[in-house]
Amino acid sequence: MKELIALILLVQLPIHKAVPAAPPAPLGCDDPESEAAAEVAVSYINAHSHHGYKFALNRIEDVRVVPQGPNNDIMFLELDLLETKCPILSPTPLPNCTVRSFTEHAVEGDCDVKLQKLDGTISVLASKCHSHADSSEDISRVCPDCPLLASLNNTEVLETVSAALNDFNSKTSGPYLRLLEIGRGKIQYFPAHVIAVEFSVGATNCSAEEAKVNVGACQLLPEDQSNFGFCTGTMVKVPTQNLNVDCQLYGHQVPTPDIPLLSQDTSAGLPPSAVGFTNHDLRLSYHNPLASESSSSEMFRSMLSAKPVTKRAVAEAAQHDKVPRPVGFVPRPPPCPGKIRHFDI
Repeated sequence: MKELIALILLVQLPIHKAVPAAPPAPLGCDDPESEAAAEVAVSYINAHSHHGYKFALNRIEDVRVVPQGPNNDIMFLELDLLETKCPILSPTPLPNCTVRSFTEHAVEGDCDVKLQKLDGTISVLASKCHSHADSSEDISRVCPDCPLLASLNNTEVLETVSAALNDFNSKTSGPYLRLLEIGRGKIQYFPAHVIAVEFSVGATNCSAEEAKVNVGACQLLPEDQSNFGFCTGTMVKVPTQNLNVDCQLYGHQVPTPDIPLLSQDTSAGLPPSAVGFTNHDLRLSYHNPLASESSSSEMFRSMLSAKPVTKRAVAEAAQHDKVPRPVGFVPRPPPCPGKIRHFDI
């Protein structure tokens, strides 16, 4: 009898169905995890770029996370970067590099990066970047007299680089320097005609005195002794002609095994007229050899195709926020894009 009563009670007990766990909230662009991933991405991009200047994070535009299993996520970041004043070969840590101001004719970089977060460790699988200078019209509207970026193969820019480097080599007691690449050229016509240039150099196996005898024999130092540097030069043509130049050498740097200090197409040792035909373009596309080529390409395609959907979702969320809310309700800001760290161009 007791067994029958227990069975009846058991049948009458309410059945509690398992409630599926709610999916995790989408990762916001300003969340600590996104910022940590962006820091890894920017460091990676600078390490694999061999021309121009280091770039700093300005804004996280979008972030997507694709779970792969326990403690294993694939992350896609869309980043806005800004050019700093540190040449790519400079040993100065990125946090100590100054971002160029808007009126210095800023350069913006756009990057798509694929990363993996495995057991808490973030690594980059692939990246694709390009950069462009802000429009001259935007600069002139804010600062009509500010000098504007010139093409790197502009005749006046090339002449100024050549004159500045020759002037420095004629006065130094150190090694003879050869041109690696022209980084920047700016020309101002009013109130004075001024050409300002920036360029990277490398020390050779000759002294400046030895170069006067046979400059053709002067070669860049081998990698185990390499010594690179950076020069700035200013040529005033009107009202009176004047040239100022300053060069600083960094000292020998040891690259990591998979990151050469100079890429194979370096312009080291060539005359100024042979270098500098593109202006401020990262043109970086790098694939980590440890990642799967097919999966990386497919993931990038899915990321790029998903961008319009993401932006539409943000717009729909903004429209949804127009619904009246209770007094004291503070809406959560949209997860992306994130905050602007420097300025918008």
